[in-house]
Amino acid sequence: MYQDVIIAGFGGQGVLLIGNVLAQAAMQAGRNVTFMPVYGVEMRGGTANCTVVVSDQEIGSPVIHSPMSVIAMNQPSLVKFQPRLRSGGILVVNSSLVEAEILDQEGGQTIVPVPANELANELGSIKMANIVALGAWVQATVALPMQSVRDVVASMFASKGEKLIQANDAALLRGAEWAQSRARAGQPV
Repeated sequence: MYQDVIIAGFGGQGVLLIGNVLAQAAMQAGRNVTFMPVYGVEMRGGTANCTVVVSDQEIGSPVIHSPMSVIAMNQPSLVKFQPRLRSGGILVVNSSLVEAEILDQEGGQTIVPVPANELANELGSIKMANIVALGAWVQATVALPMQSVRDVVASMFASKGEKLIQANDAALLRGAEWAQSRARAGQPV
């Protein structure tokens, strides 16, 4: 088993947080993992991205030139990383911040448009849009057990109280449910 992902967005969207969640969930699931964050000096409002590689085998390098999957939290991230996504790859895109017309439908990729901002807002806080997108990615790639990801999200928010743990768990499951319902409906996942 091998899966890699580039997660990208504006600083402040929680891109590095969900990369960290994936890395910890992979370790919890007994997999090898690398996590490499990249961000500009601006942090909040600037660009941020990270790469996560998960494998049953040793990982030679955390650098990904043609990723198997991408989570694009905003339009500039989509423009930068979709052309690098390999044919047959999985693209989870925050359709709340990306115009559908710019999605490259010809790349032989599975596109998972998830209105992460709207779904997070429905659950009580737009700040959980990253967790919604993460849930959609876990469902679409099946790279990690959902329970491992849920456990890591719960442990990361444990010091913030039970209410925040439950809210983020709901956001994770809502993203997964969104991706699964699109697959069943025969729409782009």
